[in-house]
Amino acid sequence: MDLSIIIPLLNEEESLKELHDWIVEVMQNQRFSYEILFVDDGSTDRSWYIISSLSKTDHHVKGIRFQRNFGKSQALHAGFKAANGEVVITMDADLQDNPEEIPALYGLIKDDGYDLVSGWKKKRFDAILSKNLPSKLFNWAARRTSGVQLNDFNCGLKAFNKHVTKTIEVSGEMHRYIPVLAKNAGFVKIGEKVVQHQARKYGKTKFGMDRFINGFLDLITIWFVSKFGKRPMHLFGALGVVMFIIGFGFAIYLGVDKLFIHPAGRLITDRPQFFLSLTAMIIGTQLFLAGFLGEILVRSRKNEARYTIAEEINLEPEGNQYSL
Repeated sequence: MDLSIIIPLLNEEESLKELHDWIVEVMQNQRFSYEILFVDDGSTDRSWYIISSLSKTDHHVKGIRFQRNFGKSQALHAGFKAANGEVVITMDADLQDNPEEIPALYGLIKDDGYDLVSGWKKKRFDAILSKNLPSKLFNWAARRTSGVQLNDFNCGLKAFNKHVTKTIEVSGEMHRYIPVLAKNAGFVKIGEKVVQHQARKYGKTKFGMDRFINGFLDLITIWFVSKFGKRPMHLFGALGVVMFIIGFGFAIYLGVDKLFIHPAGRLITDRPQFFLSLTAMIIGTQLFLAGFLGEILVRSRKNEARYTIAEEINLEPEGNQYSL
């Protein structure tokens, strides 16, 4: 199969039929073998009914419906595990991503050998204060922190070599940082393509300003995990040792001062340096123990399910393993 097109969605009943028809037109013109995999992230409208109806008239349509809303990252993860195409395309369901970009993205993966190509919505039709400016700041911080030189990390339109989607683990709110996850997994040929962005035609956006706050927090998380995720002792242990040495140094100074320099002076416990020394040694010990416990957790981490699937459409039996 040439292409798997994964579309995570939440309450997008107005746009699904139009999006499906548009994708089919592009696929038929290019003569691709393909599948369209809708992942319904707990919609409360008629989205799943429409997906079911489309699957009855088009065998290319497949579907996964979550028991409740688990988030876009989990929806993408489920889609990645179920996808069968040599190239995997992700796009949003709100018609702001243009399906006519798919052939060019496919060519960059298949012909030019990219592992991942991310869309860049250079000209956006979103509100300036609520989306454009925060998005620019967010992308700048992501570039500086991750080292991945992309202009638009959060664009939903992306293309992947299938090996990338079967390797990376997208969880929490990490869908914003899929290129960073790919880089950390060893996929270094990451590109970017300017894509057409369209104004939302139906409904309202499902994301508010809080997504940028969460995005920056997730950026800190992924930086920490990429640097110290496999060896937390390297961070916590080092900080713990430094703090303990500082505290122990104060303690030695106080002891020497009391015994040999000012034996008739104040009691050690009456001096503020004593409490600084004690606090530093306690904090150092706690940091060292945190690193030690982190090492144990990393080495004994067990697989955990991240979402619950309520229904599936047209999926092969082997595509039923959705937990890590």
